[in-house]
Amino acid sequence: MAAKDTFFFKKSSLNCKGKLVDISTPLVMGILNVTPDSFFDGNRYTVAAKIKARVSVMLDEGIDIIDIGGASSRPKAKIISEKEELKRVLPAIELVAEKFPDTIISVDTFRSAVAQKSIESGAHIVNDIGAGNFDVKMFDTIATLNVPYIMMHQKGNFETMHQSHQYENLMKEVIEFFIKKIVALRERGVSDIIIDPGFGFSKSIEQNFHLLKNLSLLNIFEVPVLAGLSRKSMINKIVKTKPDEALNGTSVLNTLALQNGANILRVHDIKQAKQAIQLFQFYKAQ
Repeated sequence: MAAKDTFFFKKSSLNCKGKLVDISTPLVMGILNVTPDSFFDGNRYTVAAKIKARVSVMLDEGIDIIDIGGASSRPKAKIISEKEELKRVLPAIELVAEKFPDTIISVDTFRSAVAQKSIESGAHIVNDIGAGNFDVKMFDTIATLNVPYIMMHQKGNFETMHQSHQYENLMKEVIEFFIKKIVALRERGVSDIIIDPGFGFSKSIEQNFHLLKNLSLLNIFEVPVLAGLSRKSMINKIVKTKPDEALNGTSVLNTLALQNGANILRVHDIKQAKQAIQLFQFYKAQ
């Protein structure tokens, strides 16, 4: 085996409340938005019957993790109250945990109280677009919960995080951002950390592609890397498509992300992402 294949040693499993999840092969995280206003699937899964039917399909297609979100983070999305977010996510988490007990559930929230109650209701992972910046209690909450934590790079606040920002050196700033965050989490005893470079957040189209091209630099942290590229504007603005036409572009960028070290693909389309991983793994083995 070449030296380049052995230099970095990422974690090979996640401890999800006693369930060990193998991440030595890339995983697919399926998006389940229980929101009325998400950019692609808003208002599709807001009642129990539709949630149950969608999860059944996701499981049939080989999903590894289901990411349930109750607050849209699309551009120009309005921030909702904590009460409303809980009203949306807790019934969905409880339903999935009850009807599909072997399913690994992630909750997509930047609020520590929502994270706490979601884990208590059956979720296993917290996926925080704020990386602790939008709720100062989040890191301490994660340490207490002792669950895997996904944190995303972004600049600004909830209202401004989609605006493009100037970077003297994009990759340097992203790496410095994660250094500070990982140190703070490690000091609290958090062991299962996943980093999301934040495609589409606080970055121009050119910056997003620069980030994708240099994704392998994040291997320096020896933690899993999540790529959330599914149907985003960095595809649509280049090939002139709409989100519902962006499956092919998503598959292309997911493949590039895998080639550059991504361990988890966060997607709307499970079957196609699983196929991309299968083909990539076969290609890599030759």
